[in-house]
Parts: sequence; C-alpha cells; structure tokens
Amino acid sequence: MLKTDYDVIVVGAGPAGSIAARFAAEQGVSVLMLEKDRDVGYPVRCGEAISKSGVEEFIPSNEKWITSHIDKFSLNSPDGTEAIIEFQDAGYVLERRIFDYELAKTAAAAGAEILTRAYVNGLIIENDKVCGVKYEYRGEKKEIKAKIVIGADGVESRVGRWAGIKTHIHFKDMECCTQVTASNINADSNTLYFYFGQNYAPGGYFWVFPKGKGIANIGLGVSGMVGKKKSALSYLNDFMSENYPTAPILTSIAGGVPSTVTLEKISAPGIMLVGDAARQVNPLSGGGIASGMIGGSIAGRIAGEAIKKNNLNYILTYDKAWHDRLGKRHEIFERIKNGIYNFTDEKFNKIAHSFNKIPKDKRTLGRLFTTALINQPSLLVDVAKVFII
Repeated sequence: MLKTDYDVIVVGAGPAGSIAARFAAEQGVSVLMLEKDRDVGYPVRCGEAISKSGVEEFIPSNEKWITSHIDKFSLNSPDGTEAIIEFQDAGYVLERRIFDYELAKTAAAAGAEILTRAYVNGLIIENDKVCGVKYEYRGEKKEIKAKIVIGADGVESRVGRWAGIKTHIHFKDMECCTQVTASNINADSNTLYFYFGQNYAPGGYFWVFPKGKGIANIGLGVSGMVGKKKSALSYLNDFMSENYPTAPILTSIAGGVPSTVTLEKISAPGIMLVGDAARQVNPLSGGGIASGMIGGSIAGRIAGEAIKKNNLNYILTYDKAWHDRLGKRHEIFERIKNGIYNFTDEKFNKIAHSFNKIPKDKRTLGRLFTTALINQPSLLVDVAKVFII
C-alpha cells in the first residue's frame, strides 16, 4: 500500500532512475520510483555497450546480464581499411532488460518502493515549487506528494518541461538512431565494430556490437539535419542488404539520442533531472548508461542529504556537482565531436591509414584522436585533457 507522500519520488526506472532511487534510499529517506511500462528494463532502446569501470562503479559485474566481453575496437573507414585498438577488460555488451532489472532490485534492497504501470501525467506545483506528481494507475487518476521529484523519464522527458525547465535542444544535436538485433552474424564477439563515412552514417557512426552466439546489435546514429535528407532506417537497410541480406531480424528499435552538452539547468525548486532527461549523454559517443548512472547517483545523494538537512534548496547544488564530475568533460567531448564528425571520406581513409602505421601495442583512443586532429591544435589540447591527463 502506497503512502500519500514521500520524501523523494523518482519518475522512470531506467539506469539513471534506479541509481537515483537507490542513492536516496540508502540515506534512510522514503523513496518511491514510478515506471510507466509494465516491466522495468523494457522496451530496450540502446546499443547496450558500456565500459567495465562504468558498470562496476555501481554494481559488480555478473555474467547473467553480460552477453559479450569486449577487448577490441574495430574502426572501419569508407575504403574498407580496418584499424584495431586492443584493450584489457575494456567493457561489455549488456542484456539491458536483465541489467536494468538488477539495478532496480538494488534500489528496492536499499528501501525504495517501486510501482510499474504508473503513468505520470503531471506535477503538483505549489508556490512555484514542485511538490509531487499526478499519475494514472489501472485506469484511476491519483496524486502523491513529495518533497523532491527526480525526473528520469528519458529523452522525451515531460517532467522537466512541466516544471518550467528549458529542455529544448537544437534539431542538429538530436541524433536519429535506429537499430536491429540480428542473428547469424559472423563477427568477433570480443570486438565492437565502428564504421565511418557518407555511405554509413554521415555526421555520426555505424556500429555492430556482437552479443555472442551469432547475435549482434546493428545500428547507427545521424544528426537530425542528415536524417531530414535520408532516414537513419534507409542507411541501416542499405547496410543490411549489402552485408547481411539473409540475417533474421529479432528486434527493431528507433529513437532519438540528445548528443550535446547537458541542459543549462537540471534542477529547480523541488525538481531534479537525470540521465537522458537532463541530456547527460556523452556527446561524442552517444553512450548514456554510465553517465546516466553517475548523474543519478549525484542527484539521489543530494536529494537524500537535502531531506536530512531539512534544507530543500540544497538540491540546487546538483548542477555544479554534475558539472564538476562529468559535465565539464562532456563539453570537451562536444568540441571534439564537432571537430571530427564532418570529416570527408578521404579524411577518414587517411586517418585509418596513418593509424595503422602505429605499432599495435601503442594504439590508444588518445593516439587515434591525435591522429585525426593533428591539424587542429586547439582540439589536440582537448584530446590531451580527456585521454592523457
């Protein structure tokens, strides 16, 4: 039986929401997490790749939600040149449906309550402060009060807009992404494959992320401006027709990824935003699992502290705490992204040829970006900040 009010309500049970709920509940405050779908972790709209360190900051690695262990990146240029970067314990391709479920279980173990099929359709706002949520559950309209609401409702977040936070981003910064999970794919299960060039994903990249046993996530992301001319689905269909014409398709997904810097404001009286809702995605890679969990952990911790301090204005420190931890780094990634994603096919080919001249044991992501941006000194400084220093 739900209470009529909570210290913290989290809207959305993805990785960012579950971690926010957990970190708040661990401080002994009352937490309710509301999820609109029937099951936590479904539907999956993700390439599912993540670094090992990104996972283990929050949950021990477990084979039940790991489909592939990744130790190599394969970078493929338009002329077919392949450059390989080898790592040790680089990361995983996940089974997100199981992974997200396990994260929600950690929130529950910390004391958070969870309700699925709860469709949040409004906020309770009093004296310009968010004080709870309105939602529909099994056909009934309900309201629950809260001292703090954390919006973890994804890229299409309405919670932020309802609270008066400016969530709009430029069309060019919204990546149009589409992906299939296909079987009978012949690929090294320890390798993430990336393809660059006009025929693959202009202004973005194409990926093949193996999930073991001949299964792989195959997809791409292109900017909204590119997508207006030729859809992401058309690029995907072209690739599948040429490379895997008979591969059975197990799932198909599509959606938007906000590949830009974090929103200017991600908190306001009574409200905090995390994950895609706050635009906490890595602008360079488009990856948002690890950064969303980091944002969720910061927001959950600060929300719990605000309740314990009896100082709700303390949540307004969240913006700076996020910026200091990862937001500043994302601004650097944004500049690097703008420096490389408009390269010509000839430029990508030259990068691959030059990179292959580097001994395999000296190939790193930092060396790759240095090779790519050798004629752009200001961006080389940015590369040094995130890959070397």
